[in-house]
Amino acid sequence: MLDATLRDRARGLLTASERSNVPPFMVMDVMAAAARIEASGGHVIHMEVGQPAASAPKAAISAARAAIESGRIDYTSALGIPSLRERIARHYRETYRCAVDAERIVVTTGSSGAFILAFLAMFEPGDRVAVTVPGYPPYRHILHALGCEAVLIETSSETRHALTGDALLAAHREKPLQGVLVGSPANPTGTMMSREALTGLMAAAEGAGIRFISDEIYHGLDYAFPAVTAAELSPHALVINSFSKYFCMTGWRVGWMVVPEPLVRPIERLQQNLSISVPTLSQIAAEAAFGGREEMEAIKRGYQENRRILIEGLPRAGLAEFLPADGAFYLYADVSKFTSDSFAFAGEMLEKAHVAATPGIDFDPVHGRAFMRFSYARSAEEMHEAVARIARWLG
Repeated sequence: MLDATLRDRARGLLTASERSNVPPFMVMDVMAAAARIEASGGHVIHMEVGQPAASAPKAAISAARAAIESGRIDYTSALGIPSLRERIARHYRETYRCAVDAERIVVTTGSSGAFILAFLAMFEPGDRVAVTVPGYPPYRHILHALGCEAVLIETSSETRHALTGDALLAAHREKPLQGVLVGSPANPTGTMMSREALTGLMAAAEGAGIRFISDEIYHGLDYAFPAVTAAELSPHALVINSFSKYFCMTGWRVGWMVVPEPLVRPIERLQQNLSISVPTLSQIAAEAAFGGREEMEAIKRGYQENRRILIEGLPRAGLAEFLPADGAFYLYADVSKFTSDSFAFAGEMLEKAHVAATPGIDFDPVHGRAFMRFSYARSAEEMHEAVARIARWLG
């Protein structure tokens, strides 16, 4: 009897917490299935993962190599290497004509680390934070893991799938919100908010006392019109950005935040305790990456060509409806004429056409079964081949 009791207690000790009960990020499951096909000799075209096919800027790689050869790689300040913070502040002056004090810049472990720090600094357990659907799944999942509630607000074609102040305030009246998070260019849609739309949304949020977070990690990858930073519009917004997308540095895991002044010290304390500092080598490379603009602009032109190939080719393949692809490197296509289960559609397309893409249900638990996200971050040749394979499969 005692042994049975001890076994029951031991099982209880190994039970995962409720906060860890978050859904998987389905794109990783698609990647794993694609890897199995490749292991058996198949050739998969990867359109599932939001990762540039290009390398980091040459200047970043050279700076990292020189740092390794110099010897020690030590901790840095929890807020980041001062020269990197200064360089990011200069980036805002040069790119947006926006003055941002370097003291408000916090270097983070990618945008993922920034979301965790921002949510911990801005919200209490139980706080309600609005996010749009379709939207990046870890927004919802990280909020859940931290004990907050993600409030899903649907967008529509009438507003080009941008959240409006009216929609935000309607959700706030229904039950008070403590925060809102928006991305522009957005993942998975690639849609962007105009200056007027972003200004109106931020004014509505601030007027209602709703804290505002702007996800700007796809800035630089804008095609329809120039992206606008929330840092230009209000000192009260918290802005998140990353070297992963425009600078092609996903695995380096380095990003940044522009933080309202009262939150700098709280975020510094959190970073000190959660990670001490961001990897030094990545910070050194990130500072040098700003010298690789010419390379990155050439890569961006490649994305623009890939975007054209898909916008013109997918309708001929049978996928004629998709959201405005203003920026980033995604196209969010309506597949409802073929399926009511985008997860099954993704599996069949991978198996029969050897094209990997991400089911919309990953991004939108409401309507995502009717959509697929295609990433066009790889070569033009692969985009042409993907269109041809999809056309043969659906035809």
